Amino acid sequence: MSEKKPKNGEASASNWSEEEKAAMKERAKELKADKVARSKASDEQAVMDKIGEMPEVERVIALRLHEMIKEEFPDLYPKTWYGMPAYQLGGKILVFFQSAHRFGSRYSTLGFSDTAKLDDGAFWPTSFALSELDAKVEAQIRELIRKAIG
Repeated sequence: MSEKKPKNGEASASNWSEEEKAAMKERAKELKADKVARSKASDEQAVMDKIGEMPEVERVIALRLHEMIKEEFPDLYPKTWYGMPAYQLGGKILVFFQSAHRFGSRYSTLGFSDTAKLDDGAFWPTSFALSELDAKVEAQIRELIRKAIG
């Protein structure tokens, strides 16, 4: 018997990696949890738990990002998004950290959603490779977040 082929525009389950399937399951859990009243403290604890699961190199970066965002951008609300640390503004994800280890990538990523006000003409970056976090990189991230907030 042959495998049923997806219709145009549909993805088959076999097109997704195990990491992507796990991330989608995490997101489904997050959406269910959103229906239950949650506190900022419990959302922040969920972010800290996810950071705690990361390998040490990524954990150090993610923890410093979290501390910096919390200190300098108190209007950003910590929340997990696809099982990764993210920060939302006005109920919408603005910026997120994606672990290289989690998705089998070469580097971690700092990304911005389409709500970020980073527009610059017809072409601009919305995600950045992040392999270490020093004072210079931190300053660039602060500036990007300020611009993203608008």
